[in-house]
Amino acid sequence: MKFLLRIVLATALVNLAPVVAQAKDAVASPAVQKEFDDFIAKFRAALKANDSAAVASMTRLPFMNDNAIRDAAQFGAKTYRTSFIAKNRACIQRGKAVYARDGEKNDSYSVFCGDELIFVFTRTPAGFLFTDISVND
Repeated sequence: MKFLLRIVLATALVNLAPVVAQAKDAVASPAVQKEFDDFIAKFRAALKANDSAAVASMTRLPFMNDNAIRDAAQFGAKTYRTSFIAKNRACIQRGKAVYARDGEKNDSYSVFCGDELIFVFTRTPAGFLFTDISVND
């Protein structure tokens, strides 16, 4: 019985190792963290002012590769008006941004707004930009 328990425990530890290693890798460097902190402070100020043009200026356009949202006016009409309602603006204002780094070494942060939406900010050659809204599933 003890032998079987040891095998089960050893197997569980081996299976957890990649998860622990991945979590360890998901820490932003101080420079990346500072760059994001500066960006998100400006983004949150634009949200507080309810300034869709300022938010659009910090967004990668065309938004989510949709050519129908290729400039600030289209972003304001098609995305900002519907996705940045007061509840979501407040969520981004107070929400904790979660860092991630993908397999292509792209740095990003996500703000989870309840069980509904995820707002994603990605580091680009131009600095951090708002890049995606997705459903939290």
